[in-house]
Amino acid sequence: MWTPVVYTGTDTQTPGLVGYNLYSSDPALQNMVQLSSAGWHQELLAQGEVLGSETTLKLAEQANRHPPELYTRSVAGERIDVVRFPPAWHDMMAITRRHGIANRSFADTRPGSWLACAASQYMHSQIETGTIFPSNMTQACIPVLQHESPLFDQLAPKLYSMEHDARDIPLAYKTAITVGMGLTVMQGKSAYSAKNNQNGIAACAVGMTGRGREYRLTGHKWVFSAPMCDAHLVLAQSAGGYSCFFVPRWCQDGRKNTVFIQRLYDRVGNRSNSSSEVVFDDALGILVGEEGKGVAMMIAMVNCIRVNCTLASAGMLRQAFSQALYYARHHNVFGKPLAEQPVMTRLLADMSLEAEAAMTIGVALSRQFTGVADELGQAWYRIMTPAAKFWICNRAVDVCAEASTMFGGNGYAEDSPMSRLYRDAPVYSIWEGAENDACCMDVLRAVQHSPVQAASMLDGMQELANQEPRLLPLLSWLRSAIKRSHADLQSEARLFTQKLVVLTQACVLIKYASHAVREAFIASRTDPDWGISLGVSSRMGNVQRIVTQSWRD
Repeated sequence: MWTPVVYTGTDTQTPGLVGYNLYSSDPALQNMVQLSSAGWHQELLAQGEVLGSETTLKLAEQANRHPPELYTRSVAGERIDVVRFPPAWHDMMAITRRHGIANRSFADTRPGSWLACAASQYMHSQIETGTIFPSNMTQACIPVLQHESPLFDQLAPKLYSMEHDARDIPLAYKTAITVGMGLTVMQGKSAYSAKNNQNGIAACAVGMTGRGREYRLTGHKWVFSAPMCDAHLVLAQSAGGYSCFFVPRWCQDGRKNTVFIQRLYDRVGNRSNSSSEVVFDDALGILVGEEGKGVAMMIAMVNCIRVNCTLASAGMLRQAFSQALYYARHHNVFGKPLAEQPVMTRLLADMSLEAEAAMTIGVALSRQFTGVADELGQAWYRIMTPAAKFWICNRAVDVCAEASTMFGGNGYAEDSPMSRLYRDAPVYSIWEGAENDACCMDVLRAVQHSPVQAASMLDGMQELANQEPRLLPLLSWLRSAIKRSHADLQSEARLFTQKLVVLTQACVLIKYASHAVREAFIASRTDPDWGISLGVSSRMGNVQRIVTQSWRD
């Protein structure tokens, strides 16, 4: 007679990575912080403890398990356009706000505020990415709104608040606000990236034209990021050209602004967040800056977001490595832990190098936003920002995919943390435009427009590259490339960008990383065998040492 077997658990399955400190377990991050601004240590340590706790991990899972829902009308049939989120979303938003991800870089006057904000974002992105989007946009809108002093003076206390106010009410009654952006036209591309595109929004002045004046906006936005934000910065076509408008959800008379949400997108990843298609039906907008200057003003916002995308993708790289390392240490194969199998040790070392190099360049890039007056700072701001965004966001997709396969079938199950990481990774390459035309071509345009700045950036790397002769051929190639015509270099835009970022990562690691890490990175990245497949290069030296140094229990 057949007897049913009752499952009581098994020790063959690896327990999940829960209850760890994201900051104290990351020696590379600690090193970057301590070299630049050690005074933030305890605050970041506390954040790392919160993010790695079982409570927060469950909140992140719940926020993604129950995506936002759109309600366009009330029971009485009134147009309300409300996006409702589960409580876990608001709890995660409160964590981002409390740790200053939405504003610390501007609100906090202590030295190293940009670095502290970068470190906070890097850690939060490892646990939940959806709440990063409205937080990033809020941060990025601040330098744009500062151009309109009367408006900014009203908003500053709410923008700089360290609490999350979930209420959908007029700005005057809010204690804290989030601000999104609307840059995308009907084709699903970013309006600022194509001069001949027909923007989907027309703006007409209510009375007198000019900055701080009221306009009415009419038209369609194919992608409108985070429609639940309390306001958006919107690019629209006015009589004077592309202009920037502050569009609140509520008008001063207490009525909802006439920005009608048509639908929320059912996306592959980043499911806790919302992205929508909207119609502007004579909606109120306040002109920020001068008419016709909207694209130039938005570039500051876009560059800030690109740095944030780089940091967030670096965080995902770190989380993919952390999950893979934890699994490999606890999963036995052929009589010993998977992490001790030579092929796996090399793979883990390569993942570790990728994650540390991504974090280091992201933090270094964020520093340029504290002041970009000299040629070198301008070069980093204009050239390295889109370059790093392209490369790091793409590498996150590759590493997250590789890490998920280590778990076998478990890595492909929705209950696994790897499934969400795998689905979320591509979103940062997509945000504000496809990575090849919006980033690689921006790199070439910046080089063509400012060859002196491009040369200055390479000059800044020369001294560091001189310490490592293996980098000199790469530097020489880049110097020759920037002298070529723009048309001649266009087909190699991706190759140019890749070489530029890898060289920059190597130079930054020379400056900040341990000898073992920088030696392994340079040796492997200059190895002809190095390529898209991780863990291939045999030139990384003592890979076990690299893996051991990358995680602190």
